Amino acid sequence: MRFFKFLLLLAIVAAAVVGFWVLVPAGPSSETFVDIPSGTGSMAMGAQLQRAGVIRNRYGFALLRLAKGGLLKAGEYRFDHPAPMTEVYARLVRGDVYTRTVIVKEGFNLFDIASAMAEAGLGTDQQFLAAARQHVELVAQWSPHAPSLEGYLFPDTYRFSRHATEEQMLATMVRRFHQVATQIGLTNNGAEVATTVTMASLVEKEVRMDEERPLVAGVFVNRLALGMPLQTDPSVVYGAILDGRWRGTIYQSDLQSESPYNTYRHTGLPPGPICNPGVAAMKAAMSPTKTDYLYFVADAGGRSRFSATLAGHTANVQSYRKGLGAH
Repeated sequence: MRFFKFLLLLAIVAAAVVGFWVLVPAGPSSETFVDIPSGTGSMAMGAQLQRAGVIRNRYGFALLRLAKGGLLKAGEYRFDHPAPMTEVYARLVRGDVYTRTVIVKEGFNLFDIASAMAEAGLGTDQQFLAAARQHVELVAQWSPHAPSLEGYLFPDTYRFSRHATEEQMLATMVRRFHQVATQIGLTNNGAEVATTVTMASLVEKEVRMDEERPLVAGVFVNRLALGMPLQTDPSVVYGAILDGRWRGTIYQSDLQSESPYNTYRHTGLPPGPICNPGVAAMKAAMSPTKTDYLYFVADAGGRSRFSATLAGHTANVQSYRKGLGAH
């Protein structure tokens, strides 16, 4: 009888110990990272978590694994407060890994994205720019001679591991471009993809209202057909940025520059995209509105005024300047 009482007492104590291990919060009160390599078994995971001070006991973790099951996912996890082992276990089942968020806005160029990456703690500006110029093989199917990945890093919200390489992050953004481009039928154009993306990048930078984008694309198409220079300021700005001479405003020297992105001096499209366009701009470039417009300028309210003649454009510009003076 005493033996059975002893066993019962032992079982109660064991249950209390396991319950303490599993249910009573433990872990760090300050930020702690645990990076679990792919292929790590559950026992090794428990041992790693115990060494990091996230859980009290790896054997309790093993018992929880037997009780709950589920697939535990590798990756880097961030712990910053004491928590029950059940909560830690649930996070590993969910794959609630630690990532850093980067928002790539429509119209961001490579330099903007590089800055966003650096601000998120995902490398330096220069590392990102160097990788974007090196890994052009990622877009070779659309632009075999592209000098960089400009234009093909689709605007979206991305979440990357701290350990992701520049190439991995760039590949993720290019894959997103491919997904969206396929959905809207852009990739069906084959060799025309690069031209369309370049046109879309100009449209993206010129106007902010989606309903005006097809009209602006139509203006560019008309000017190209007549052999007129596009005379689009954002392209001039981009050329100045590439040459390291952008001073925050366009100077006469910029308009006289021999940069291939100077669309005042050179006819045709610039040699490549000047930013990374969003869906609306890409759709506009694919289906420009057919009009006789050759000019456009923003009015005082930020909307674009279109005209088919230089005289009409001059009148719109004068109206725009009057609107600025009134404000």
